Amino acid sequence: MLVAAAVCPCPPLLVPEVASGAAPELDGLRAACLDAVGVLAAARPDRLVVLGPAGQDGRGPYPQGAVGSFRGFGVDLEVRLGPSVPSAAPAPSDPSAGRSLPPSLAVGAWLLGRTDWADAPVEGLGVAETLERDRCLQAGQEIAASAGRVALLVMGDGSACRSVKAPGYFDERAEAFDAEAARALGTADVAALSALDEELAAALKASGRACWHVLAGAARGAGLSGELLREEAPYGVGYFVAAWS
Repeated sequence: MLVAAAVCPCPPLLVPEVASGAAPELDGLRAACLDAVGVLAAARPDRLVVLGPAGQDGRGPYPQGAVGSFRGFGVDLEVRLGPSVPSAAPAPSDPSAGRSLPPSLAVGAWLLGRTDWADAPVEGLGVAETLERDRCLQAGQEIAASAGRVALLVMGDGSACRSVKAPGYFDERAEAFDAEAARALGTADVAALSALDEELAAALKASGRACWHVLAGAARGAGLSGELLREEAPYGVGYFVAAWS
C-alpha cells in the first residue's frame, strides 16, 4: 500500500555542480525537494521506488546501488541509487545490468544521497514518457501492492512551453496545464491527476505526465493528503514539488 510520495522535478540543473554559476537560482527548489524526501523517511516505508521519465521506451528496473553519472552534462560526478549493496549486483540476464541510470533517476539518486537515505530498500524505474494512461495506472497499482508500506519518489517536469525561450517555445496552453497539474499534485487529487490529458502533455513536452499517472494509480484508495511545497518555471519549464502522506 502506498503510504507516502514525494514529487520533484528532474532537471540536471538541480545538481549544483551541473548548474555551476546558475546554481543559486534553484536553491529554493532544492530545499523544497529535500523537504519532500524527508516526508518519505518519516513514513517508515518497507520499500521505496524512484520513478523518472526515460525516453520513449522506459528502462529498468534498477536495483539499489545502481550508478548514474552527469558526465553527459559536462560534470565528472557519479551518484548511486541508495546505499551500495555489493551482494545485489544485477545478474547478466537483467535488462538493466551494466546500464547507467537515466538522467531523471540520477537526479533522484542525488536527492537521496543528500538525505543519506537508509530507511528502506530502494529500486529505480524509468517510465516511458509515451506510456498510455491505463498502463501507467495499472503499473502504479502493482507497485503499491508490492509491499505493506510503499513510498514513491516521483521525478518529472511540467510543460516546457511557458516562454519563448523555453525548450518547447511558447504555447498559450502551458500555463493552464501546469496550473491543473500543480493543483492535483498539491492536493493529492487522484481523480484530477488521472485525468491529465496525455496528448496535451506530449504537445507541451511535459516529461512528468506518465510518472504522475503511475502515482495516481498507486494512490487509489490510499487516502493520502497532499501539500504543494514549491511551484516555479524559471526557464520556461514547470517545476513542482509536492509531498503526499
